[in-house]
Parts: sequence; structure tokens; C-alpha cells
Amino acid sequence: MRVVLQRVSHAAVEVDHQIVGQIEHGILALIGVSHDDTLQDAKWLAEKTTQLRIFADDQGKMNRSVLDVGGGVLVVSQFTLLGDCRKGRRPAFTAAADPAIANELYLHYADQIAATGIKVAKGIFAADMKVSLVNDGPVTMVIDRCEKTS
Repeated sequence: MRVVLQRVSHAAVEVDHQIVGQIEHGILALIGVSHDDTLQDAKWLAEKTTQLRIFADDQGKMNRSVLDVGGGVLVVSQFTLLGDCRKGRRPAFTAAADPAIANELYLHYADQIAATGIKVAKGIFAADMKVSLVNDGPVTMVIDRCEKTS
């Protein structure tokens, strides 16, 4: 799994000209699921998302998590994060999970975040989505599940 976390002051996702999810202060999480990912991977990433200290404390240091600041998380599925651009000019998406599996893990990731009490908003899996955001900082982190140390 790969997740791109962006600290935002506002983020929204729109499908067919309707806002289907939005948050104010918090994190926009773009998530890509690969064919060998598991529920445990989704849980690990959700825990990392909620506990990563990317918000400023009173001294201006990144020392607070989204839990600490009472922010929300907007979760958007994005299989293109797994695009392999090393060869040719067209990305290959062979690492991306089957849609049924990817949706299950995407929802599990969002559910694990919600279980902490954080407000979670979501896009619609496999829909043509328009995502808007105001990146705060900007602060952007990329986390791959392969970074785990079990």
C-alpha cells in the first residue's frame, strides 16, 4: 500500500458535481492498494496516518498528530499511485490490486481511522472524482507499507 498524506486547511472530493466528502483542518489521504496488501497493512497505515506528527505545536515544531489537533481525514482511493513509470512513456498499473480487494482494504483503512474518533470523509471508490484542497505548509508525506519494520 502507498499513501500520500497532505496536511490541509480544507479538502473536498466531488463526484458528478456533488460534494461527497469534505473536511476542514486535517489530512487528505490518497491511497493506492497493491495486489499483495492485506488488512494488516491497511491497519498499520491507518495507525501511522493518525499518529504521524505533522502538525505544529505551540513552538511551531511538527510535534502533533491529527488526533492531537482534532482534525479530520479525507480518504480518497487512487490506484494511479502504484503506476510504474520506469519503462516507456505510459505507466504500468500491474502492481494495483483487483478492484474488489482494493475497495475492501480502502474501506478498512478508513474504518480503522474512524475507530480512533477522528472524523473521516471518503471519496467514492472507482468513481471519476475531482479533489480540491488547500495544502497547509505545504506538508506532504509519502508512506509505503514496505517501510514497516514489523
